[in-house]
Amino acid sequence: MNAVGYFTKNRLAERAKRVAAVAATFADAVDAENRFPKEAVEAMKLERLMGVMVPVELGGEGASTAEIADACSILGQSCGASAMIFAMHQIKMSSLVEHGAGSDWHRALMRRICAEQLLMGSATTEAGIGGNMRNSICAIEVEGDRFRLEKNATVISYALECDGIMVTSRAHRDAPSGDQVMTVVMKDQYTLEKTHTWDTLGMRGTRSDGFVFRSEGAAEQILPVPFAEIAAQSMLAHAHILWGALWYGIAADAVNRAHAFVRGEARRNPGVTPPGAVHLAEAMAELQMVKSALLVAIDRYEEAKANPEILGAINYAVDINLLKVAISTKILEVVDKALLITGINGYKNGTPFSLGRHLRDAHSARLMISNDRVLMNTASLITVMKQDASLLG
Repeated sequence: MNAVGYFTKNRLAERAKRVAAVAATFADAVDAENRFPKEAVEAMKLERLMGVMVPVELGGEGASTAEIADACSILGQSCGASAMIFAMHQIKMSSLVEHGAGSDWHRALMRRICAEQLLMGSATTEAGIGGNMRNSICAIEVEGDRFRLEKNATVISYALECDGIMVTSRAHRDAPSGDQVMTVVMKDQYTLEKTHTWDTLGMRGTRSDGFVFRSEGAAEQILPVPFAEIAAQSMLAHAHILWGALWYGIAADAVNRAHAFVRGEARRNPGVTPPGAVHLAEAMAELQMVKSALLVAIDRYEEAKANPEILGAINYAVDINLLKVAISTKILEVVDKALLITGINGYKNGTPFSLGRHLRDAHSARLMISNDRVLMNTASLITVMKQDASLLG
């Protein structure tokens, strides 16, 4: 079985591999220079990957979550930052595809994204609320058929490079913090005033600087459902699955490098099992657990997305939250184990076994939407849910 089911070929895989080859060429430079991976993103556009999730009737390819997750994994094996940008764009696309189909404006935008290969970004964090995207301080002001919105966003990934940003806010100035909407704003409709510089341990190429975001546009650009529905029915699952897939890719490449190191040791000492081989077997077992968890989550989401009741169920929310916590924790252990195997050759930069970038990128997994926050939210849910201990569900 692969990420798209039994004997089903991923239609995107060959294109994603070509992009991954470009991303790999520039990955170390992107990391060292703390810059946007423009070569990889241009390759994504040349391979026409930006609109693949959009339905065929709107110019896309109707790619499944499994196919896109597989593409994230392929890219993650070459450049974590490029894979994260692709994943974040596709998470935004899921909001448009799942919740914008009933709106003429959003259908037209999906056609544009496919035709022009537009890159979409996201502004869900805000000064004063941290990473809790389910609350907003800023409020959208609608007057007649126009809106105005200002947001002090602590991070907006690749904000200077994208063609549009999807922004959360309170639904109106008297709305409570959790009564939110999401608005799609195009590049010629907003200004960005930089407040923070993205200079981080890992995922440096995402360029998630902070900005004061100011915009005006047409009221029809507001997605026609509450953000609470968008988050529960599409965004949360796509985020945790696609992030998980690219994190799996980072760990898989680390294990590949460790495997190559062990094979080299075995060739130098025929008949002697290299000392790192035991650690390698352990790392491969843990990587297989991550892959299995992802495949189960993808399969379950594809089945559940046709049934809003399942997506809105407490058990589903708990499971998809715990997927994020489990994978983000485990991949760090896998990469660390690969580093133990490769030793100084993995610790040093510039060797075929270098793992510094992998380790630093992997550390971001537990922090982007902090695992502590995810576990706190999950803890409040498990007190009222009934545990399903069956094997097949």
